[in-house]
Amino acid sequence: MTIKSDRWIRKMALEHGMIEPFEPGQVRLDGDRKLISYGTSSYGYDVRCADEFKVFTNIYSAVVDPKAFDDRSFVDIQNDVCIIPPNSFALARTIEYFRIPEDVLTVCLGKSTYARCGIIVNVTPLEPEWEGHVTLEFSNTTNLPAKIYANEGVAQMLFFQSDERCEVTYKDRGGKYLGQRGVTLPKA
Repeated sequence: MTIKSDRWIRKMALEHGMIEPFEPGQVRLDGDRKLISYGTSSYGYDVRCADEFKVFTNIYSAVVDPKAFDDRSFVDIQNDVCIIPPNSFALARTIEYFRIPEDVLTVCLGKSTYARCGIIVNVTPLEPEWEGHVTLEFSNTTNLPAKIYANEGVAQMLFFQSDERCEVTYKDRGGKYLGQRGVTLPKA
């Protein structure tokens, strides 16, 4: 398995629709306003989150159960920023829609800008032939409210290409998160 470079990422995005919308360079400014960078980097792609958030709440004292998830555990927010309460978490989704090739494994990692503030992005794999918006999980590990910015960089995708196709891809087995759009809650 080899990690793929910026040239490979550009080719796969532009010729095969692997990432849409796609930014071929790294964006750090919007006019005079500084942004948390997004777009193609040396060996990865920095994704942005959309302005749709689900922030964890305990208003209803629901039990968090991945087999029977109660969507009342979250409050929906649509805004350019999301405030995550202390020691809590939020879900968001990427602006980018991904189509992962059959011989590629993609790993989502947090950006150091957020990690240095105690905001952790869960490490998530995107398996061969998975496609959709990536649901991102942000944990605020601090005892202070934390801010996430929509339309700016929040995580980095790394692409690892195998020298052979796996026996069963995510699409082959009919994975339950295939083709997801929007912020997707756990499915049993």
